[in-house]
Amino acid sequence: MRVLTSIIIAIGLIVAAWIGANGLRDLRTGDRFVTVKGVAERQVQADVALWPLRFVATGNTLEEAQEQARKSRESIQAFLKLQAIDAGAVELQRLDVTDTQANPYQNNNTGKRFIINQTLMVRSQDIDKVQQAAQAVSDLVDSGVVLSSDYGAGGPTYLFNGLNDIKPAMIAEATASAREAAQQFAKDAGADVGGMRRANQGVFQILPRDPAPGITEEQQPVKTVRVVSTLEYYLK
Repeated sequence: MRVLTSIIIAIGLIVAAWIGANGLRDLRTGDRFVTVKGVAERQVQADVALWPLRFVATGNTLEEAQEQARKSRESIQAFLKLQAIDAGAVELQRLDVTDTQANPYQNNNTGKRFIINQTLMVRSQDIDKVQQAAQAVSDLVDSGVVLSSDYGAGGPTYLFNGLNDIKPAMIAEATASAREAAQQFAKDAGADVGGMRRANQGVFQILPRDPAPGITEEQQPVKTVRVVSTLEYYLK
């Protein structure tokens, strides 16, 4: 009986040791993982152009300033029509009238009493036409229109609103890129890639296609959309 008990205890110790060894091996395997990044980039075309054309008109009388403003407004509208920009894409916006004599502390560089500022906003999905018109804006200046240095002269702003449409495909592309990097790492380490441990989608960025000092993404009709995803894979 004592011998049988000893045999049973010995078998139990062997089984326990085997289970413990495998448990530790699984634990070490679970702790082995690699962190990789996957990148996806696409070039996209802007789908909306915003172009505020703000002009200035002056006069010694209000009527004189109004007449000059009317001529400038009509010149801008004629210019945009010549550039095949639909009239429905042009909206009259903010109108400011300043009487310089009403504010003795205001610096009047024009020498005229009345100053009128008005903005015509071009909002169009026809990017090519807006871009072409912006390149010919000097024709407006030649016709006598005084554009504000803060508006119009800086050119249109180009927006891309289709990010949600391309997000799923780009995330899939970034994930595939990350797994490829993990497989290469595992191959070099003599291991295999297991399941995904953790994933971080990353932030989508809309960048200028041609990055250069002083050039912003909004100034370029063609943009680069970029996402960098961070993923962790188990190694086995």
